[in-house]
Amino acid sequence: MLKAFVFSLVLVNLSGCVYRFGFSERTLPGGYTQVAIPVFKNLTQEVGVEMPFTNALIRRFARSQVARVSDKETSPLTLEGTIRNIAVNDGPKVTNPGLITLPNNAVLTTEYRIVIGAHLILRRKSDEKIVWEGSFSSEKVYAAPRIGTPVLNSANATYNHSARMQTISLLADEMMNEAHDRITENF
Repeated sequence: MLKAFVFSLVLVNLSGCVYRFGFSERTLPGGYTQVAIPVFKNLTQEVGVEMPFTNALIRRFARSQVARVSDKETSPLTLEGTIRNIAVNDGPKVTNPGLITLPNNAVLTTEYRIVIGAHLILRRKSDEKIVWEGSFSSEKVYAAPRIGTPVLNSANATYNHSARMQTISLLADEMMNEAHDRITENF
C-alpha cells in the first residue's frame, strides 16, 4: 500500500513538471501556419548564391510541415534572408610539387576554405514588426583543382567554380536547417 502511494505521488509530481520528455511540436513564433520566403538578397560579389539559400529554406519548411510556404500577398509573415558575406580563402600550399613542367618556386594551393555569413528576419505583415531575427555563419573546405599530369600546367577553372558552387550549396543546406530549427524552437 505504501509503495503504491509513493509511486502515485511520483507520477503526480512528474506530470506537473514543466519539462517535456520526448519531442515537442515546433511552431513559428506567434503560432502562425503560413510564411512567405522571397528570394534572398545577395550583398556579395558571388553571382547566383541567393537561390541555393532560398531553395534550402523552402525545402526545409516543406519537409517539416511546421508552416506552409505561400506567396507574400496571402501570408501573415515574411522570412527575409540576406547573404552578407562570402570569403574564399586559400588553404595549405605545396611549394615543390615535383612536376617538371612547372616553373621553379611554383606554389600550388591544395584546398580552399569558404566562409559564409547570412542574416534572417521574420517580419509580421500587418504591422511590419520583426517577430524573430538571427545571424548565421558557417564554413567548409573543398579540394583545389589538381594538376594530374606533367603535360598539364594549369588548374581547371571550371572544376574550381563547380566545386565552389557545390560547397556553397552544401553550406546553404546546413545553415538553413539550423535557421529553421532556431526559428521554430519552442521553449
